[in-house]
Amino acid sequence: MKKLLRELTFPLLAVVAAFLVGGVIVWIVGDSPLLVYNLFFTSAFGSVDGIGYTLFYATPLIFTGLAVAVAFKCGLFNIGAEGQLVAAAFATAWVGLVAPEGWPAILVALLAMLAAVVVGGVWAGIPGVLKARFGAHEVITTIMMNFIAAGIVSYLTQYHYRKQGDPILETLPIAEMKDGVLTGPHIPRMHDLLAPLGINFPERLPLNLAFLFALAACALVYVFLWKTKWGYELRAVGLNPSAAEYGGISIARNTVMAMALSGMLAGMVGINDVLGYRYRYYDGFSAGYGFTGIAVALLGRNHPVGVLLAALLFGALARSQLFIDIFTNKVSKDWVVILQAIIILFVACEAVFRMKSKRSG
Repeated sequence: MKKLLRELTFPLLAVVAAFLVGGVIVWIVGDSPLLVYNLFFTSAFGSVDGIGYTLFYATPLIFTGLAVAVAFKCGLFNIGAEGQLVAAAFATAWVGLVAPEGWPAILVALLAMLAAVVVGGVWAGIPGVLKARFGAHEVITTIMMNFIAAGIVSYLTQYHYRKQGDPILETLPIAEMKDGVLTGPHIPRMHDLLAPLGINFPERLPLNLAFLFALAACALVYVFLWKTKWGYELRAVGLNPSAAEYGGISIARNTVMAMALSGMLAGMVGINDVLGYRYRYYDGFSAGYGFTGIAVALLGRNHPVGVLLAALLFGALARSQLFIDIFTNKVSKDWVVILQAIIILFVACEAVFRMKSKRSG
């Protein structure tokens, strides 16, 4: 625990420094930094609605942050989480659309969740196999797989699973509201989960069971990486491939496994959006979750606890940007994107500093 706290100290300092620089930028453009940060904290954490939306926005970032972190631990750079989650989200909706009408909704939902995980894993596993078998660089192959996923899914949605005349590129719904009851495959929202406990969580908030899945994923990734033989071997390959291979650890097997696990985690974003929110595949549903996950993993130092905290921060920023845009005179919502970039720059500076220290030492 002490080592983890030391590891998270600099990212915390990077966030504080970035907020200071962000405040200076607000002051330069002629607005009040105190007003902006008051809007940030109150909109993200000052109400039940704010907390609910912050957790909802953080959920996909937890999945993608973990996905990138697992690949990083094996010395791999998975830039394809965006394509993996898109393919998985479509697969989730596809299962709901093609399942026989008489099947129980809960069974279809379970099959849809399985499809999300499997398709995400396969989509990332392909670059893993290409890396292990032919030495193809995973950065190039995962980027290419992003475009392939987007093209295939857009084609299938447009020409096979779209409601005729619908101006929006989306599939037919897999669940619909009938007489005030949601019918069809779905996962419960937090309102339904907390109501039996006597907790009145607003029904309008989209936070759903996928957030609990994300927390469970953090715990499972930690156990896998630090408490199992497979996780030890994966980390050994990431730290020193030559030494790991000399010790009898298969680099190829761990490369494929790391990429597949990374894709499975990214694929769980589809569960959140399709089964817990929109109840259909919606083209463009991802706000760059796969790429933001890289920033989340870097800020969280590739540790599940750090990823969770970083995702909550980025979720809070996503929640607050509309309020900052509306209730300030000269600051737009783009300031949030600038702040995210500054945070990553500070984290990157620390990485460069560490590399120079090792060389000088």
